[in-house]
Amino acid sequence: MTVPRTVWALGAVSLLMDLSSELVHALLPVYMTVVLGASMIAVGIVEGIAEATASIVKVFSGALSDRMARRKPLVVLGYALAMASKPLFPLATSVPLVLAARFMDRIGKGIRGSPRDALIADVTPEGQRGAAFGLRQALDTIGAFLGPLAAIGLMLLLASDVRTVLWFAVIPAVIAVAVLVLWVREPETHATTRNPLSRASLREFDAHFWLVVAIGAVMTLARFSEAFLVIRAQGLGVALALVPVVLVVMNIVYTAVAYPAGVAADRGHRKALLAWGLAALIASDLALASASSIALLFAGIALWGLHMGLTQGLLSTLIADAAPEKLRGTAFGVFHFVSGAALLVASLIAGWLWDSYGPAWTFYAGAAFTALALLGLAVVRRSS
Repeated sequence: MTVPRTVWALGAVSLLMDLSSELVHALLPVYMTVVLGASMIAVGIVEGIAEATASIVKVFSGALSDRMARRKPLVVLGYALAMASKPLFPLATSVPLVLAARFMDRIGKGIRGSPRDALIADVTPEGQRGAAFGLRQALDTIGAFLGPLAAIGLMLLLASDVRTVLWFAVIPAVIAVAVLVLWVREPETHATTRNPLSRASLREFDAHFWLVVAIGAVMTLARFSEAFLVIRAQGLGVALALVPVVLVVMNIVYTAVAYPAGVAADRGHRKALLAWGLAALIASDLALASASSIALLFAGIALWGLHMGLTQGLLSTLIADAAPEKLRGTAFGVFHFVSGAALLVASLIAGWLWDSYGPAWTFYAGAAFTALALLGLAVVRRSS
């Protein structure tokens, strides 16, 4: 199975930008709580607002790419904004400034996300999209664990000077934009639509598409921001300089699973992948809720990565296959918007539960909601 060169190039761009972003993200919760003195509710607000902002922007960038019949200009703009946000993190001296930097970074993510996913669908034949999205996700996730590894090494090298370490995130971000400009190509033309967000256009999405959107939203409600995994590790005694290893472990598992899961999706195992993904999240939440040792903590982290690898590329594949060609950008935008709204709610609830009742309640609530999602999936399978 040959994956198009454009997908490889976009994967390389994702790898580099995620290396940059995750270097920041691995340290940001600790930076906020230890250096800036923020509460867990503040962490939840920052993470939730940042991700929700990206999701709102994805609706409009996806629709605009459909109307322009061009994907690459918006993808370049989105990555360029993310690159420009990186110096703002080490310059921040308060939580509002961190929020501003995260806001800018996520605006960039929102602008590029839907057009990039639509571009992958444009250049990849149906029946191979599981592998294409799985590969892009795997390369993205390699960057996501190289970033925390770089954070660990730099924290040890620079005596836990968080501000100085954060400056290093600028380098891979600049390289990512250069790779995108020079090596990513898009088809000369594809189908267009005059007003992708009109009622008439949205009516072209069938019930299958909206079912996929609903599944994605429910799964996101059950899975809050990964910032809470980092804080959980710190609370169980992981040294400050080694806290990023949490994201390293999660993303190693995520990377190992994402591409094989994409191939399995192309071979017809989509419902099984969703079911096993939800089961992995339940097991992860239970392990993290009850963890009193480092071993159980990292078992929960690994299961979280397994869940992500089984489900994230699959959901993108399902959206790509369910959407009309001329509305692919809009379809990804709608999907990301609904999922982002769910993530905002999930992160705020997680922060409130953590501050009010302790970390165990946060993860038990996630397990309970995931169990309901798995039960709903079982009902859908019996009725289909």
